[in-house]
Amino acid sequence: QVQLVEAGGGWVQAGGGLRLSCAASGLNFNRYAMAWFRQFPGKEREFVGLISQRGGSTFYANSVKGRFTLSRDNTVNIVYLQMNSLTPEDTAVYYCAADEGTDYLSLRNRYNKDRYDYWGRGTQVTVSS
Repeated sequence: QVQLVEAGGGWVQAGGGLRLSCAASGLNFNRYAMAWFRQFPGKEREFVGLISQRGGSTFYANSVKGRFTLSRDNTVNIVYLQMNSLTPEDTAVYYCAADEGTDYLSLRNRYNKDRYDYWGRGTQVTVSS
């Protein structure tokens, strides 16, 4: 059974940072690109970033570029999202997702949440002003 478990969410003041993690089990982690999405209340889930299978390529939404950094450790099946310079507009539930293959090379595919094979349950991030 595949599981993706996010951790690291919480409350932080504007300007601060958090590091989210997503621990994967039940799948061959090396075969999956890993992405983060976020969802604002009443909104669709939106793409945040993606890291390729070996970590050699990363892609970010414009809204987080330069502030968020993805990394992964394939020895322990964990992907990280380091978030810096947070603003209240970053308040959302953050989800990790797994995508087998290389279709993510297309921007349209990266942003399409329906394409991802597995999802975690999410972790809440709240940024206060």
